[in-house]
Amino acid sequence: MAGAEYRFSSTWWLPAAPARRVFDAVVDLEAYPRWWPDVRSVRRLGDETAEVVCRSRLPYRLVIAMHREEEDPVTGHVRVGLSGDLEGFLAGALHPVGQGTRLEITQHVQARKPLLRKLDTVARPFFRANHAWMMRRGHLGLAAYLA
Repeated sequence: MAGAEYRFSSTWWLPAAPARRVFDAVVDLEAYPRWWPDVRSVRRLGDETAEVVCRSRLPYRLVIAMHREEEDPVTGHVRVGLSGDLEGFLAGALHPVGQGTRLEITQHVQARKPLLRKLDTVARPFFRANHAWMMRRGHLGLAAYLA
């Protein structure tokens, strides 16, 4: 991947949620708008693919097709391929810790949306901050949803 490329990693600690409950919530894309404020809509495109529309603090939205590549409740691994305004992948690994779960999220994407590509060199810090804000809200939303 060249230009407008981003790598993100986040760790979400969910102290009162067993790994299987977290796994079930993470793979249920259609429920995301109920707990993640920045996920505005999800539309199923097929058995393995859904269109997700996101918008956080900055005044643009991302339309992303997520295609299931891996979904293993035994190992706690999930991975989706991304296309549309972002191209790449998003992966999650769930680790039971006591009564809770640590969810490690990795994203490697390239911006395809023309506005993001055009502004990449000057707006990169804002895009990264916007992503961090979105992930914080997702973490808090999931914790509340599972409580």
